[in-house]
Amino acid sequence: MNLSRFGYLRVAACSPAVRVADVEFNCRAIAEAYRALRSAGVQIAVFPEMATVGYTCADLVLHSPLLDASDRGLYALATLVGSLGGMLAVGAPIRAWGRLYNCAVVISSSGIVGVVPKQFIPNYGEYYEQRWFARPSGQLPSQIAIAGQQVPFGPGLVFEALVGEMHAATIGVELCEDLWAPAPPSEALACAGADVLLNLSASNEVLGKADYRRDLVRMQSARCIAGYVYASAGAGESTTDTVYSGHCIIAENGVILGENRSFSFNTEWVIADLDCERLQYDRRRIATFGQQAMPPLQRMQVAIPALEGERPHRVIDASPFVPANPSERAERCQEIAAIQETALAKRLLHTGLRAVVLGLSGGLDSALALLVSVGAFDRLGYDRKGIHAVILPGPGTSERTRQQAEALARALGATVQIISITDAVEHHLDTLGHTGEHDVLFENAQARERTQILMDLCHKHHALMVGTSDLSELALGWTTYGGDHMSMYGVNAGVPKTLVRYIIEWWAQALGDAKAKDALAAILETPISPELLPPSPDGSIVQRTEEVLGPYQVHDFFLYNLIRWGYAPEKLLELAVWAFEGKYARKELDQWLSTFLARFFANQFKRSCLPDGPKVGSVALSPRADWRMPSDALPVVWLASGGEMMPPS
Repeated sequence: MNLSRFGYLRVAACSPAVRVADVEFNCRAIAEAYRALRSAGVQIAVFPEMATVGYTCADLVLHSPLLDASDRGLYALATLVGSLGGMLAVGAPIRAWGRLYNCAVVISSSGIVGVVPKQFIPNYGEYYEQRWFARPSGQLPSQIAIAGQQVPFGPGLVFEALVGEMHAATIGVELCEDLWAPAPPSEALACAGADVLLNLSASNEVLGKADYRRDLVRMQSARCIAGYVYASAGAGESTTDTVYSGHCIIAENGVILGENRSFSFNTEWVIADLDCERLQYDRRRIATFGQQAMPPLQRMQVAIPALEGERPHRVIDASPFVPANPSERAERCQEIAAIQETALAKRLLHTGLRAVVLGLSGGLDSALALLVSVGAFDRLGYDRKGIHAVILPGPGTSERTRQQAEALARALGATVQIISITDAVEHHLDTLGHTGEHDVLFENAQARERTQILMDLCHKHHALMVGTSDLSELALGWTTYGGDHMSMYGVNAGVPKTLVRYIIEWWAQALGDAKAKDALAAILETPISPELLPPSPDGSIVQRTEEVLGPYQVHDFFLYNLIRWGYAPEKLLELAVWAFEGKYARKELDQWLSTFLARFFANQFKRSCLPDGPKVGSVALSPRADWRMPSDALPVVWLASGGEMMPPS
């Protein structure tokens, strides 16, 4: 499979075995590593600063025999890359115009395509590079003779990597201390379009420096919305005064994709696949990036081979809303709970109301809304009796969920009211001439009857109606317009279905109430259902949402990757196939993707008039904050494989 068409770029940060001043050994180690990396499909490989000679050569770097050997080594590396393809960036001392520069030499299949000098030359502590190296100035020539050819020279170079005629990435290069400067060159390179930044480094080890270095790389990748590939010198460097670990890091927009810090005397590397399509989408999305001036840098085109493989070298998270690490997940749930209860508390303070009304079904979403209400009331010091938990059994309600709702509300100290809507719904349907079939009218009449009662109870109790619909339901339009779709404040509007159950589990532990914990455990075991169709004769739930729509885990996967990264359907499907390998077949995933896209477009009108509610994550669908989409937009571009529009409900 050609992974390049999905925007993936395979990169490597490599710290090769090194001997100080043994150029032949060093270049042979670089060559052997590059052969292995190309065999692994690596398209761009980064080697450390001064890798051809060893960073710790000190005054030896001024001597012609060493510089001549380095030039010969670069020529041999250029010949190797010419035969293997790809792109290699390697550090070397480069002499010109009576000066010596600490440079990154960029090599592709067409030879040496550019030389980028280090801009910030350290001269403090254990570093005294100004003893040997000049800092590039604006008056220097833009071409330099190296390895028998004239090539572009200067800090203002960017390299357009092409796979055939397809743009793969724009590459910018800086060296070691450049990253530590107040305004790193990578900032200007990113503003000029570089979405992959390379750093050739020789950063030594002292206590705490590795953490600081890692944070620098990670945060620079985030600030520049870029991939960042960092390769540092290894343990073979001189230990006269310092030690080097071969720290290699690959980061993407604030996330570490791969890292190695082994203190090894052998060649070590780390490989990862950057998602350049994701980076470009975020740059388009974040308007402040586009407000930066574009520096007038020199651009060179570089051919690289396509990335072939069964799947990319990166984690494809099947549950992107839910952290896999339990402690991280608990921390996220705690933060979401704080956001939700603060939002509701603020709305109560603003309105001066000391009561809320919510419909409690015995399912996940209404349980969460009740828990949020409890948290807000406790925070404000209000009596929990001001929480009116209204249970509204109707033709589709099972005894199981009715009992669960009542048990939870009573355990939490809320005021419980049970109002049957069966007679009211039947009377309403009779007046409409409904003949008794279990159709959409039969289902939605129940939801709208409940909302009418809840709204009226708000007037009776001088209360705020708390909504229960979650983010996943809003994305799919799985909510009755003017029914459960409507409230006075929607506390769950930013929470996806896959995360709801974990937040409830967190609440169960945080409350420390045995009865509430038991009631919540029963709710967590209940199948997800709107309960708008009558139960089976044995009282069990017959209407199961995931049997109609498909698994919420899959729909949340599509939701996250569509809204957060703007992926095309073809990529969404492949990502799902990789993420759910062994769990769901491609045919099933393709069907659910069509369902998701069709419903997402068809139900924008419901999201266009959502009640207020707090945003909790990077994916949100509020028409006032995050998501602006016309209600009559067509999904034809996204439904390339066909699909039918879902009728409004």
